[in-house]
Amino acid sequence: MNEARIGELLLELTLLFAATYLLGSLLTRLRVPLILGAIFVAMAAHYTPLGERLQSAELYPVFSFLADLGVLLLLFFIGLQIDLGEMRRQSSSIVWLTVLNTSLPFLLGMAVMLALGYGWVLAFVVGLTRMPTAEAVIVPILDEFNLIRTRVGHFIVGAGVLDDIIEMFMVAFVSVWIGERALAETGTLALIESDALKIGLGGGAFLLMAWLGYRWIVPWLANLLPRRHPRHLIMLSVLVLFGLGGFSQWAELSMVVGAIAAGVLMRPTYNRLGPVGEGATQAMRAVTYGFFGLIFFFWVGLSVDLGGLLREPELALLLFAATFVGKPLGTFLLVPMGRLSVREAWTVGIGINAQLTTEIIVAKLLLDARLIDKHVFTALVSASSLSTILVPLIFTYLIRRWGHMLRQAPPANREEVRHD
Repeated sequence: MNEARIGELLLELTLLFAATYLLGSLLTRLRVPLILGAIFVAMAAHYTPLGERLQSAELYPVFSFLADLGVLLLLFFIGLQIDLGEMRRQSSSIVWLTVLNTSLPFLLGMAVMLALGYGWVLAFVVGLTRMPTAEAVIVPILDEFNLIRTRVGHFIVGAGVLDDIIEMFMVAFVSVWIGERALAETGTLALIESDALKIGLGGGAFLLMAWLGYRWIVPWLANLLPRRHPRHLIMLSVLVLFGLGGFSQWAELSMVVGAIAAGVLMRPTYNRLGPVGEGATQAMRAVTYGFFGLIFFFWVGLSVDLGGLLREPELALLLFAATFVGKPLGTFLLVPMGRLSVREAWTVGIGINAQLTTEIIVAKLLLDARLIDKHVFTALVSASSLSTILVPLIFTYLIRRWGHMLRQAPPANREEVRHD
């Protein structure tokens, strides 16, 4: 990109930041997170020459790269706040939540496609797109209201991480299906087995690297530089974040998994360094939420396709309903099991409804391979766009209403969960 294009990108980002700053002055008075202002501003810009320029072939690669950095930093910061011990104590409940909140939307999405006359294979793949959760969209709102280190925060982050693993296999399945439709049965089976082996080996290598980093590598690196400067700790954080993020992507896992793992690995070092760790935390928060995180939410807002929703409303609304009903319904099954209260179930069920990530990638793969038509593609994008608009607003309302109750200390066992 030449200097003229860089200058153009800077000026266009200036307009988005200026509009977000002005809108944020109103939203903060209403106790609405500023990040929602970034989404709203970008949604409006989507239909202007500004939005068209940011999505042009000249500017979009750099804009998208900055948005990816925003995702990495947002999820690193979230990982930095995860209490690993509490996550272990809640691990069985988080697994139950993930199973229930993915299987029900999957079945409902399949039912919608079958009822409309589509085939079983396409219904299966579209059902898969109802499963993922875009935790990067919703978790910053948790952080805004200091709810990361609560039961609700642990459930949403934990289920989001497990969802990322499901997303990895979903993309792999769709890629294999697309690439092997024209091959003989034996060739297809061999490639599927090879791909599954590659993913399994990559996942094992990543887990080994994360464990070595947690036990030895990160503590050793933390002792190499003087500890009195937060900038040294931030440099180490970037090293670990980029290293694990890149390694997880190389291992064919989502870089999101690497970013959260990097935060978890760095948390003991931040805690051990006391005031230096606190200073580095505040600096990371400022850079993340003041710049890179907002660029990510600009990208999300520009990806929202309201026009598609108006053109293809029936299928889009049905697919949206499959997720919007299925995920809370699956979450509420944990209430009679004694693992969540009713308020927690409502909040978690809405929070894990956020989409507009992997399902869009899968839809694009299917469209490019001509396995779905423009009608289905538009419906998939529109359904995810609708969730991006509604879920953060509803989630913010629930937190504003019940936040003080949700911040209470987590109960020691199931029987202490209050069914209110």
